[in-house]
Amino acid sequence: MTEAMISVDHLTKQFGDLTAVDQVSFEVKPGEIFAFLGPNGAGKSTTIKMLTTLLHPSDGQVRLNGFDVTSQQAKVRNSIGIVFQDPSLDDELTAKENMDLHAALYHVPKADRPKQIQSLLEFVELWDRRDHYVKTFSGGMKRRLEIARGLLHRPKVLFLDEPTLGLDPQTRNHMWSYVKRLNQTDHMTIFFTTHYMEEAAQIAQRIAIIDHGKIVALGTVAELTKQTDTTTLEEAFLKLTGKAIREEEAGGADMMRQFARMRRGR
Repeated sequence: MTEAMISVDHLTKQFGDLTAVDQVSFEVKPGEIFAFLGPNGAGKSTTIKMLTTLLHPSDGQVRLNGFDVTSQQAKVRNSIGIVFQDPSLDDELTAKENMDLHAALYHVPKADRPKQIQSLLEFVELWDRRDHYVKTFSGGMKRRLEIARGLLHRPKVLFLDEPTLGLDPQTRNHMWSYVKRLNQTDHMTIFFTTHYMEEAAQIAQRIAIIDHGKIVALGTVAELTKQTDTTTLEEAFLKLTGKAIREEEAGGADMMRQFARMRRGR
């Protein structure tokens, strides 16, 4: 039996008297496109922080690409690429300079960097803009550059936290085309969050829904709608989590800066 690419077993995180993530368990298969959904404040960001070594679990175990997230952090970080919802590029650098900086951070061999950077910038259709400052880029171009940057060290798992937030439908469609192509050609595991239920229904092979720190449902769209006696993923989501408006969790930019600091200090 093939080992899961991500294995989460009774994962728990407590902040004083608050239990933000409560005995969460699930698995993500190698090469799977997996959506992790939940209302604001449900525990999504806290879970992702633990999966990506940014936060130490209070209890439970996580293994990613066969490595223990707590005791083998460097190997886990080398196995993952991350694109968070908030921009984390340096606007005062060019596209190529942002890629070079990331390559150094991940210790990509210097001899390999030029070819890999060119290949990835061509892949996201930004090679002709390689010497342009990022501050001149549109939101869609920045998102494509962040995806290219996240793939530079050839990760086994790509984490996408609200990757299409604020993008127009055309750019969203192009971005997912890139991601699905990577999934198919490189058998890359994709773990993503989104508030666009239609997007999750179209892209994800399986979906986990978290609320109040617990997994409340897990399965395909067909399984979730059948379980809730609904006809769409959005209806199933609302039936499982309710219609009350929630407060937002911490932003992705802070998470990305924290991850970069940990990379430099490893």
